Amino acid sequence: MKTIVDNATNTSRYLLADDVSVTMGADSITVGDPVEFIIGDLNSSNATVIEGVDEPTEWMGSKYTHDGSAWTEVDGWKDPSTDTVNTDEDND
Repeated sequence: MKTIVDNATNTSRYLLADDVSVTMGADSITVGDPVEFIIGDLNSSNATVIEGVDEPTEWMGSKYTHDGSAWTEVDGWKDPSTDTVNTDEDND
């Protein structure tokens, strides 16, 4: 596996199979050949591709950091699919 890490936070934003092509550009990252998707908020100056990583348990984008050698779960991370939003109705 390989991960694309946001350099500012070391968070693993994408986890990809070893055989998936990743092209780091000055303005974006292109994934796949042919292109599967383009990552517009990461690029060669603010992200790093780390290859040869194992997939951590229940990986989700930004749930883990990777420092080049090990995974660490982000302290206080909340699953966005189960995290509830507090609305005015909840406070009545």
